[in-house]
Amino acid sequence: MRAIFAAILLVGLGVAGFAVYMAQGYIEGIEAAQTKNQTPSIELVDGYVVKRALKYGEPLEKKDVSRVKWPKAAMPEGMFLTVAELFPENDSRNRMILRSMEKGELLIAAKVTEPGQHAGITSRLKTGQRAFTIKVDATSGVSGFLRPGDRVDVLWTGSPQSGRSRGEITKLIDANVHLVAIDQSTDEEEQAGRVARTVTVAGTLNQVAALELAQQTGRLSLSLVGATDETVSAAVEIDQQQLLGIVEEKEVVQEVVEVEKERVCTIKTRKGAEVVQIPIPCTN
Repeated sequence: MRAIFAAILLVGLGVAGFAVYMAQGYIEGIEAAQTKNQTPSIELVDGYVVKRALKYGEPLEKKDVSRVKWPKAAMPEGMFLTVAELFPENDSRNRMILRSMEKGELLIAAKVTEPGQHAGITSRLKTGQRAFTIKVDATSGVSGFLRPGDRVDVLWTGSPQSGRSRGEITKLIDANVHLVAIDQSTDEEEQAGRVARTVTVAGTLNQVAALELAQQTGRLSLSLVGATDETVSAAVEIDQQQLLGIVEEKEVVQEVVEVEKERVCTIKTRKGAEVVQIPIPCTN
């Protein structure tokens, strides 16, 4: 009897264990299916990263890059998608590095020059732009805090050739002008703090002409624009009277009208003992 009871108990335990095993497998299958359905499909594209750290001015070669998969939704502007875009066929000229890059960093057009182009000023000029050099010192050049790639507002100080003297004025000549070189360096990674003697800016031919006239007729100074500041400075002009708070007095001109009194001319005649005055026309 005990043997039968033990056998029944063992069979019951086995059936229960099998049921638990089947239930656990069923639950895990449902969870796996739900996880698979919740995972979004990410579309990938080919991109290229550098295999080693590269410094400004170094040539970029095929051995320096490797292909990686990149999320299409997170593609930065100017990303190279094919090797033909990065290294054009039948063109053995190298691209040059414009910004220092670390190993594994993604390659985009803004970080390299065109094939055969030097990493100098010409690579920083867009179509229609010209380079113009401005003389600066520690004061007008923001005390050496300028670097290539910064933006500045250009201010002119001088005496305008106008009929009414206002003394010297300071006027905003151009806003958000891009710096492409400090002295003879175009390296954006150069440490700030060195007082420059010249800065080179990029602008249209009209902007360059205006800056040249301003530099010849007065003094130019630069005002550094913040890296994240996207506002455009409005027109600014201030003279000495505005600076010192002098209110110009208006001359009050009083017109004095002289009214010519009517002249009366007479002649005197005597009639016996009586003297009579007779009016006659006045003559000059």
